[in-house]
Amino acid sequence: MRRALDALYSASAGLAALSLFSIFLVMMAQVALRETNRQFPGADDLSAYLCVATTFFALGATFKRGELIRVGMVLDRLGPGARRVMEMIVLAMAAVLVGYVVFWTAQDVMFSWEIEEVAQGTVPFQLWIPKLAMPLGSGILLIAIIDELVAVVRGAIPSYVRAAEERAAAGDFSAEV
Repeated sequence: MRRALDALYSASAGLAALSLFSIFLVMMAQVALRETNRQFPGADDLSAYLCVATTFFALGATFKRGELIRVGMVLDRLGPGARRVMEMIVLAMAAVLVGYVVFWTAQDVMFSWEIEEVAQGTVPFQLWIPKLAMPLGSGILLIAIIDELVAVVRGAIPSYVRAAEERAAAGDFSAEV
């Protein structure tokens, strides 16, 4: 199960990287076409959709690596037992919140599909397609949060804490800034 979950997080990060690279390709195509006095129809809309996909697909892997913004001012001052309890509470609250996001973004995708919603830009994209990145990416984040919650309930140190400690031990404080 651990390998399957890690593969899911890696695949999601790969999709985020592919989306980011696609933004680069769209921008370079725009630059090249401007030199020939042509336009790339829908490039702005496509870049915006890819930006959303990049963000949402990166959430799960970023969370697992401890690179999402966390405020640990209270948790860092607690003893091991109290910290574990607070980690469970915070992870449970995060799971509820992200579950809410997954539900409503999925509802939005379904609604866009049902009414055949089309983008109003120069190219009429079916909007359910780029919107699909939101429930998928936040769903992967929800899985990652539940994965950490189960680990903490079992008594393990969360992977995001371990990752931060490993970076600090190596002298890398870039994620802590």
